[in-house]
Amino acid sequence: MSCMNHVPSPESIPRSRPSRSSSKRAKNMVHEVSAGGLVFKRTPKGILFAMMKDSYGKWTFPKGHVESGEEKEEAAARESMEELGLEQIRLLESLGQITIWFRDRFVKKGALVHKDIHYFLFATLPDTELFPQTSEHIQEAAWIPAKELLERSFYPDLVPVIKRALMYVRIHGGTV
Repeated sequence: MSCMNHVPSPESIPRSRPSRSSSKRAKNMVHEVSAGGLVFKRTPKGILFAMMKDSYGKWTFPKGHVESGEEKEEAAARESMEELGLEQIRLLESLGQITIWFRDRFVKKGALVHKDIHYFLFATLPDTELFPQTSEHIQEAAWIPAKELLERSFYPDLVPVIKRALMYVRIHGGTV
């Protein structure tokens, strides 16, 4: 017995004109591609990750737009260094991508934003200090013990990214 799906012909599909509200919504929606980094350092006290408080006062990781002609890894490194005030980091691993939706509060106020964020893992030197970029609405930055990352991070969609970072550190000789 064969199973066939019925696919309607284009002529049989009723056509409707998009409503003004859906047309207006489409114009007020933006798609963005960003890249971010989880930066860690190995210290005598253990593995520490750089986190920052964003414009909402929530703990998260640096990220920003991928500029024209820039690779995602380059954007993640640039944004991590700028937002955390770092001078030297080393790319280790891709941590995957997440997708978020939100209303823009700064550039296109009120626009619905569909953002794909690509995260990467970076290492830095043990004595590295953080100097948060307050001009980018970053309230503060701190080195957080690896074992506290999941509870400190406010955004649930970052959980798989954090788990991948912690797994990488464990596999490659770090204690978490």
